[in-house]
Amino acid sequence: MAQRILIVDDEPNIAASLEFLLHRGGYEVQVAHDGEEALALAESFGPQLVLLDVMMPKLNGYEVCQRLRQGGREVKIVMLTARGREVDAEKGKALGADLYVTKPFSTRELVAQVRELLGPAG
Repeated sequence: MAQRILIVDDEPNIAASLEFLLHRGGYEVQVAHDGEEALALAESFGPQLVLLDVMMPKLNGYEVCQRLRQGGREVKIVMLTARGREVDAEKGKALGADLYVTKPFSTRELVAQVRELLGPAG
């Protein structure tokens, strides 16, 4: 069974590019475009890893990360953000993010980091 990844990003081009590359890499992928949709999909889809944008409508990535961790969910969380300040990365990691990646990033490099966190796809 393929490992499941939830992509949470309100920028359609980034979400579509990551979805394509991860699906092609053998992962099962779902996409959410805001924080509320992300939490609902995390519950129903049960991903092993969440690629989570920080700046989103409804609930931001920090809030989603915190809620996922409070729910006791065993999931890897990679935060994606245009906010590159050290204090932002520290906040993400303090809330439970496994990795903090600043935009712009190489999608291929990010897929390699996902593979490193999860191991090879299914």
